[in-house]
Amino acid sequence: MNIKSLLLGSAAALIAVSGARAADAVVVAEPEPAEYVKICDVYGAGYFYIPGTETCLRIGGYIRYDIGVGDAGAFGGAQNVPDHQNPGDEHDTYWKNARFTLKTWTGQETELGTLKTYTETRFNFGNNYGDYNFPQTGTFEAHNKAVSLNFAWIQLGGLRVGKDESAFDTFIGYAGNVIEDTLVPYGNFDTNVVQYYFDAGNGFSAVVSLEEGAGVETIDSYVPHVVGGLKWTQGWGALTGVVSYDSNYEEVAGKVRLDVNVNDALSLWAMVGYGTDDNLDDDANNAVDVHGRGFYKQWGGNWAVWGGGTYKFNEKTSFNLQASYDDWKDIGVAANVAYAIVPGFTVTAEVDYQRVGDEATDPGHSVWVGATKKSNVAGILRFQRDF
Repeated sequence: MNIKSLLLGSAAALIAVSGARAADAVVVAEPEPAEYVKICDVYGAGYFYIPGTETCLRIGGYIRYDIGVGDAGAFGGAQNVPDHQNPGDEHDTYWKNARFTLKTWTGQETELGTLKTYTETRFNFGNNYGDYNFPQTGTFEAHNKAVSLNFAWIQLGGLRVGKDESAFDTFIGYAGNVIEDTLVPYGNFDTNVVQYYFDAGNGFSAVVSLEEGAGVETIDSYVPHVVGGLKWTQGWGALTGVVSYDSNYEEVAGKVRLDVNVNDALSLWAMVGYGTDDNLDDDANNAVDVHGRGFYKQWGGNWAVWGGGTYKFNEKTSFNLQASYDDWKDIGVAANVAYAIVPGFTVTAEVDYQRVGDEATDPGHSVWVGATKKSNVAGILRFQRDF
């Protein structure tokens, strides 16, 4: 009886141990806490922390579709397109362009100030505007166009380096909220820069920019193009001035701008520009003489004026106007109505008028912006989804 009890007890013990081990074998470990993306609201809406870093990142951009009609000189349509059924005939057609733009922003606080970056890359598909037979505008057929890197800069505190647009335009501001704001051009854009921004904190700010230029206006020595600017910003608006030195031609140009916030619905602005042209021939399309308009004084003659404003009918609808005139008697007028169908999706309808001045059509000069007539009228319909 004692042996039987001993055997039964041993068997029970073995079963218990085996059961315990079996139970231990199926125990599932607790999951590790997941590291979700954290919102970073230091630099505004849309930023989040890159996991494992103190860097805040924002990704955005837009998708745009433009339809243009009218005269080529006002960037409205494609002209003199060969007829596929009757090759000897020519006619007008739409100018269209679809664009996808990708933007990134980063920000991080350091012992030397805020470290920021910004990039903007544009991808385009569409046909060219202008005259089919005009060599500077190319063909009318729709095609994938060159990808453009419009911005790619690094900024630490007030120091910015990289690819930007000229401070001659960005610091003082673009010429209104219209699509075609360069019917009378007010400066050049793409350039590599070394800049320093200063903000006094009481409404005064300043910039000094060393610039490379682009295309035929790229600097041709170790001497850079130079831009300096001062701005005074208050609740009523702003007063801004910029001055530039074109090192290629040793020419100086400047602009002064006044912005006024009349009320919550109406804002107005006016800008005047003046530039020297002792070493320029002002022939923007002359392929033989390399002396053109220079990098900064893009308008005809010595001086030019621009003005306009925005009136907001309500939260969804606004009216924008710009008028311009220069020393060559070039005239540009652009007006549009922008309507936000839903937040982030805006439709803009614009009408443009361009009058090419007498000096621009003089035998000694080429017609500016490829205009085929003295007076040009065009329209543009734009659909844009921002995200």
